[in-house]
Amino acid sequence: MNDETLNLSVRKFLKRFGVEAQRTIEDAIRQADAAGQLEGRTAVSASVNLELAGLDTRFELKDEIGFK
Repeated sequence: MNDETLNLSVRKFLKRFGVEAQRTIEDAIRQADAAGQLEGRTAVSASVNLELAGLDTRFELKDEIGFK
């Protein structure tokens, strides 16, 4: 195993995920706001589940995304 290759590959994956996830989240919140679905709210709950196929490894992150 090459640690540098692994590190770069993981960083590439996380960067791609981060960019795409941010766009998706922002679009969804803007659309919900325009539709009046966020009245009286200042945040939404969000969660991410990551699984490494075949490695019996899972990671879950839950948090709030604020918008006002």
